[in-house]
Amino acid sequence: MSTIDDVVALASAHDLHLTPEGATVIEAGLDYRVVLASDDAGRRWVLRLPRRADVTAGMAAETRILDLVAPALAADGIAVPDWQLRTPELIAYPALPGAPGLTLSDAGEPEWHMDPASPGYAARLGRLLARLHSITPEQAAAAGVEVRSPEQVRQGWRDDIAKVRAEFTVAPEIAEAWAAWLADDTCWPDRTVMTHGEIYPAHVLLTEDGTITGVLDWTTARVDDPARDLAAQYGAAGEELLQATLEVYAQAGGHVHPGLVAQARNLWNAFPIGYALYALVTGAESDRATAAALLNPQS
Repeated sequence: MSTIDDVVALASAHDLHLTPEGATVIEAGLDYRVVLASDDAGRRWVLRLPRRADVTAGMAAETRILDLVAPALAADGIAVPDWQLRTPELIAYPALPGAPGLTLSDAGEPEWHMDPASPGYAARLGRLLARLHSITPEQAAAAGVEVRSPEQVRQGWRDDIAKVRAEFTVAPEIAEAWAAWLADDTCWPDRTVMTHGEIYPAHVLLTEDGTITGVLDWTTARVDDPARDLAAQYGAAGEELLQATLEVYAQAGGHVHPGLVAQARNLWNAFPIGYALYALVTGAESDRATAAALLNPQS
């Protein structure tokens, strides 16, 4: 694993001159290690180091995503990363204003820097998502961003579940719940929208008064089910605060189909599927063991 000195030297090789003093490492991300460091003028920089080759392969796609969403969110004063250095081994951009609402301690425990059940955050999240989801599939396609139709979204989950069941033992009650979800027409969207895919407070930057100033980590963004961006709000704050988010979302122009709340709940409960797929990508025995425990908790 690279030390801070190694990372600073790597940045210097690309004419980005930083100092190791005061630099910090964030290990929470599944795809990237993150280092925060300052240059000689005191400007703070974010350095992202990919953990695997498949992450590096997705950099060009994320660049297209950032170019698409940046002007839309800027209209509401919300920033996204402006990559000023992109190589296979390093991404660097000036730190955005604000601080994450959630970080992990050195022991891996969540540390909240905001109240996830805050009505104010629920309202601000609703406005943010309405703005993001207003980007049309046609605009995304023209920008070279992945677009999935409602039918492709549902089939994608069928395929993912089949892949997981082929590789892991899944508890019967979990498999039955998945089957019922796939068969329930009311849950699935009648339209798809531009989504972030991992909107939760660790990726949302806030000021002390709760204003949202930026959104990080667009690796999984694409045109997809709008519930992708609401699942974490359900998980962190519950259905009442999710409804509060959706009220503001609708007022700001977001489309709320009848099964959206249920779908957000289903996607939150589908976390073991995503983790199992991640374990298959990494191939790490520890990841496989964690996935196996999630999928068959009584074993």
